[in-house]
Amino acid sequence: MKLLGHYHTIADLFEYPDLEYPQRVRKVIELLNGDYPQAVTDLERFMELLPEHELLTMQELFTRTFDVQSATTLDIGYVLFGDDYKRGELLANLSREHTEANNDCGRELGDHLPNILRLMGKLKSEELIFELVQELIAPALLLMISEFVPERVEKKNKAYKKHYKTLIEAPSEQLEVTTLYQYTLKALYAVLKQDFSFDEKTMSEPTNDFLQSVIKENEIEVKAEQPGACFSGTC
Repeated sequence: MKLLGHYHTIADLFEYPDLEYPQRVRKVIELLNGDYPQAVTDLERFMELLPEHELLTMQELFTRTFDVQSATTLDIGYVLFGDDYKRGELLANLSREHTEANNDCGRELGDHLPNILRLMGKLKSEELIFELVQELIAPALLLMISEFVPERVEKKNKAYKKHYKTLIEAPSEQLEVTTLYQYTLKALYAVLKQDFSFDEKTMSEPTNDFLQSVIKENEIEVKAEQPGACFSGTC
């Protein structure tokens, strides 16, 4: 059975930054160096962009990426299924696996990416591990990575500003800095691809698409402001 202990260390890339966070990233780079060249290249670029001596800025970048915009949440079940019942089924199944493997999820749910990565090294079934990678982790990562395309980021910011009358202030004017976590996601994907040689799936739009939901809310708001607007269907 393939040894998967390195995923326990890789999971640290997706934890909320503290003062030791840059050191943990370097530990991941050291661990992967020599075996995963593409992942190392991505993480070295991440370190070049990371404001490692500015804790609050590191934390703001993390929050902006994974908490503010739900399309890039680290809860991969939500990325794939939104609030659909399928996520509920997934969480129930994952909860059982976490419990049987004695994998502590802390305060996060079972589909939280770091929890799943740490679970991989504790599972005994190669078939289950491969299923997790091919059916859940890899497709979710592709969707998350797609959110960092510059055109997508610009559209999202415009829609967000229009709806909330403000734009979340970016911690940097450099787009690549504000989207630097794309490199951690790409690095993880590269490691998974090399370890498991899975077939890439053509992904549809995520069911919880943040941009589309905000645009839809904007449309509803505009209609509501029009004279004689009615949504009940009886006026």
